[in-house]
Amino acid sequence: MSSELRPLDNGICRESRHRRSSRNSRPHWLRQLWSKNLRQLITEARRTVAVTVNAGLTLLYWRIGKRVAEEVLGKERAAYGRQIVVSLSRQLVEEHGSSFGEKNLRRMIQFAEVFPEEEIVVSLIRQLSWTHFIALLPLKNSLQRDFYTELCRIEGWSVSTLRRKIDSMLFERTAVLRKPEKLARKELDALRADNRWTPDMVFRDPYILDFLQLSDSYSERDLETAILRDIEAFLLEMGSGFSFVARQKRMVIDGEDHTLDLLFYHRRLRRLVAMELKLGKFKAAYKGPMELYLRWLEEHEQEPKEESPLGLILCAEGGQESIALLQLVSCL
Repeated sequence: MSSELRPLDNGICRESRHRRSSRNSRPHWLRQLWSKNLRQLITEARRTVAVTVNAGLTLLYWRIGKRVAEEVLGKERAAYGRQIVVSLSRQLVEEHGSSFGEKNLRRMIQFAEVFPEEEIVVSLIRQLSWTHFIALLPLKNSLQRDFYTELCRIEGWSVSTLRRKIDSMLFERTAVLRKPEKLARKELDALRADNRWTPDMVFRDPYILDFLQLSDSYSERDLETAILRDIEAFLLEMGSGFSFVARQKRMVIDGEDHTLDLLFYHRRLRRLVAMELKLGKFKAAYKGPMELYLRWLEEHEQEPKEESPLGLILCAEGGQESIALLQLVSCL
């Protein structure tokens, strides 16, 4: 029996070797075409299909919510209205599957109420999935919700990133919250219209730097070293768009050496961002050196198409009265 099988096994081995040999003998240009170009085309096509399907489903959910809210429920929001939703959901689940369960159907209705204009929904569904909208719906403050919606659209946050930003109270830590609502709304409208950012959308108060894991007593140099050691996590806390430029940036002014702790660049603001690290409470005396550094950077480092540099002083505690008088924002 084994002697009869041996020729067949050898034939299989020869055929297998022949196939491998044929693959290996393919021209280099053909292997390169397959390994890069074709795979890239297939991957991009699948991604495009997935985005299109997701956008179509999200718009469908919005239209269902809109139709149910306006034509079925009307102004019924009491017990009778809830019964209608339950009954309608059962019928939709029976005919179209579990995606139309009662909980999800209520989300669709809320979706249409929170985002009442179809034009805005259409502009968002290429970047935001249905799961993104589910994370945004519980936010009661419309300004807060629009803030997260626009940043999520522009920066391409995943759903987990969006939830993490909300949990870290990013909106509450920006200066947008402290502006009059009319002015804040104007800035968000500009962001939606032409992706125009303002510093108040970028800087935060406070910054949360627990990940640096510093001991109870540390120096400014220890803080600087820890930031550079965990620069990736620090840039994530700073927010999207920041790039590290230099540490202990040397400046010669009137023949004297001055050093700036850290220098960054923000792509969306198109500005250099100077950072000074200070322990303890903010002091008004910190403002003078920072303004000197900013003028030097403006003179010697600013590129023609860039905006004027900005300064950020990180302190353990803000002196609120001094900060108000100096028109600054406390950080850390």
